[in-house]
Amino acid sequence: MFARVKKSGNNQYLQIVENRRENGRVSQRVITTLGRLDQMSEKGEVESLIRSLSRFSERTLLILSDKSNVSASAKKIGPPLIFERLWKELEIGSIVSSLVTDRKFGFSVERALFMTVLHRLFVSGSDRGCERWRRDYRIAGTEDIALHQLYRAMAFLGEEISDQDDRTHAPRCTKDVIEERMFDHRKNLFTELDFVFLDTTALYFEGEGGKTIGERGHSKDHRPDLNQMVVGALLDDRGKPIACEMWPGNTADVTSTIPVVTRLKKRFGANRFCIVADRGMISQATMLALEEEKLSYILGVRMRLVKEVKTEVLADETPYEEVYPEGIHSKEPSSLKVKEVVVDGTRYIVCKNERQARRDEADRNTIVESLKEKIAKAPSSLISNKGYRGFLTITNKSVTLDEEKVKADAKYDGIWVLTTNTKLRAREVALKYKELWMVEHTFRDMKSAIDTRPIFHKRDETIRGHVFCSFLALVLKKELDDRLVSQGLQLEWADIKQDLKALQEVILEENGSKLAIRTECQNTCGKVFKAIGVAVPPTIRAVQP
Repeated sequence: MFARVKKSGNNQYLQIVENRRENGRVSQRVITTLGRLDQMSEKGEVESLIRSLSRFSERTLLILSDKSNVSASAKKIGPPLIFERLWKELEIGSIVSSLVTDRKFGFSVERALFMTVLHRLFVSGSDRGCERWRRDYRIAGTEDIALHQLYRAMAFLGEEISDQDDRTHAPRCTKDVIEERMFDHRKNLFTELDFVFLDTTALYFEGEGGKTIGERGHSKDHRPDLNQMVVGALLDDRGKPIACEMWPGNTADVTSTIPVVTRLKKRFGANRFCIVADRGMISQATMLALEEEKLSYILGVRMRLVKEVKTEVLADETPYEEVYPEGIHSKEPSSLKVKEVVVDGTRYIVCKNERQARRDEADRNTIVESLKEKIAKAPSSLISNKGYRGFLTITNKSVTLDEEKVKADAKYDGIWVLTTNTKLRAREVALKYKELWMVEHTFRDMKSAIDTRPIFHKRDETIRGHVFCSFLALVLKKELDDRLVSQGLQLEWADIKQDLKALQEVILEENGSKLAIRTECQNTCGKVFKAIGVAVPPTIRAVQP
């Protein structure tokens, strides 16, 4: 049965017609003629008739016009769909749920934490804005979660547990159990935890910073007036985050290394691994302690401060071994040459980047020319400039350019020096250390793209939970990055965020009937869905009441 228009003279009539089969042939029979089409359209009778008939349809039908009484609401669906899948496949949700089975929180801790982590990925900033931010996103199971429940969920992550074996500067907490179970979930994907990359950063507080965590210390943010905490991130040699450690703000990097490494071995059952750390993190005393513990290490050396490096290692004339030649394209590996120098039983690896060496030389030449001009015009202005002082000789009567200092600086062009007690070849040591830059990139993520600050929390438990949510956000982002790379995709995080947030679903409702209409996938969005294995929702779908 269907509607048709029948022309008669100068007029058109709207009819209801049915098809019938008679004697093997299909014929049409007019059920009724509803009236002249122009008159019905003018009075709105066609729309009224269709709207009336739609009430008897088992499927959702919306008849839209300027007379419709339709409500519409839009929600972002891209971010929840992608990161919900990663959250489940990494079993973070199931691990959290298993830890709260005997607790009576009165709300879903797992849902509260997922919402917090997703907020940290896409908006960051204070947790106070998370509750309002949720309004624009369709995140299953979070509709009734309030701000104080988000705080309770974070406090749960930072709660001290009964097992305090191998505690370091901080107690063992729920978040440590989650890290260990996450590691157990994926450890069958590789055999040994051979290399562990360690780096630290400091995060300052807007308030006191809890009872024991917030302390004054060396501020890398140049905020010595504020209490801070020290956060250490540990990654495996694939760049995957393993754990994050949190200490009071007055804890020095060098005093935290040995306890963390020892604890790490026991927590993750690592029989052997090599600690890789940046310049300045490790003192001579710490290196001796590593040797006593029979732990392997690859450490950066402050070559301008270590006497034997300046006088013997850099003066060594052993030819370099080429690891990577200079490339033409930016995506090719950076130029790298290495050589091994042993001084009094200590093994050093000297690394050189020829392109960086030319850049360093050009920068120094620019500084020298600028100094010559300033010395001629206003030499007194250079006295307080620490950046220039390294090339000057300053006395009570004069400021002069020191050619010997300029010449001595040239030996550092494009050079970085490592020390190690491993038996790896020089090129392998250099390449492993270069992977430490993944850790530094992770910290840039933590302090910018996934901004852990500002931290307003007042309790130690909530502070630890707040930081751990940033760590979980890094875990999800790294997993996304790895899956994109496996598909041959190199996408900018800013583009991914923008395109996923642009994917929305609009709900239209009229007289109890609902239809969902999805917006178009733009730019990187479809590629991300395909890489993660998530089906894009249909363009139009009925929403069940």
